[in-house]
Amino acid sequence: MNAVSADPLVRIAELPGVDEAVQEARALVDRLLGHRVLRRRSADVSLESALRGAHASAALEGADVALEQVRAGDVEDPRVKGALRISGELGGLVETWRKAPRQVLARLHVLAGADAVPAEALGRPRLAGEEAGDPFGLGPAPAPGQVGERIEALGTVLAARASVPALVVSSIVHGELMALRPFGWGDGLVARAAERLTLVERGLDPKSLVSSELGHAELREEYGEALRGYVSGRPEGLASWIIHCAGAVAAGARDSLATCEALKRG
Repeated sequence: MNAVSADPLVRIAELPGVDEAVQEARALVDRLLGHRVLRRRSADVSLESALRGAHASAALEGADVALEQVRAGDVEDPRVKGALRISGELGGLVETWRKAPRQVLARLHVLAGADAVPAEALGRPRLAGEEAGDPFGLGPAPAPGQVGERIEALGTVLAARASVPALVVSSIVHGELMALRPFGWGDGLVARAAERLTLVERGLDPKSLVSSELGHAELREEYGEALRGYVSGRPEGLASWIIHCAGAVAAGARDSLATCEALKRG
């Protein structure tokens, strides 16, 4: 998508299969939010979701570290360390996200890349001649000038209180950032964090209980294909991407429901 605005989002939300997938995910999130364990242990569930989400997001970037190593703090992989830093600070970025998305994206990249990116490149979009990785076969990344224009358009979407579901907006945020690869390193970590921020800020998951990152990792074989559908800009590709993201949210909600049940059993 070369420019994103509220009207195209309405059309995307009306594509075949999108509403059904969104409603199914919403039902699972609502079921999670109503779990009685959350009356006393909401923070515990949120912390576990954040940990599992960070591990999953790093795995999608290619990190090969067991969850128990991450839980024990026994990690050296910069992708895992970056994902953990992001998860630790995400809650404090929610209020700023809609008002100053560029500022938040820069901060997310600083957190993601502190152990892997030169200090002068942290938090700034890539410059002409700087390469962007392509682990999911999306094709050449847009030129830096286009990146700035499209992030500006994304900011307009986030500033508007569109009538489309939060999950549609979060999916577009994730897909657009993956398509742009604005920083050249750690863009997946940033994109998945931005998706989760959008779900929280728009009220679908106000306590950040749903590990959408884990859902994407569970559906990893679909992830790249669905992203390529988004990048194509074709209606069926956009629908496939939104449906995939809805499935990831649903999987994340199921995982946190399992955490709730484990806490209930003691």
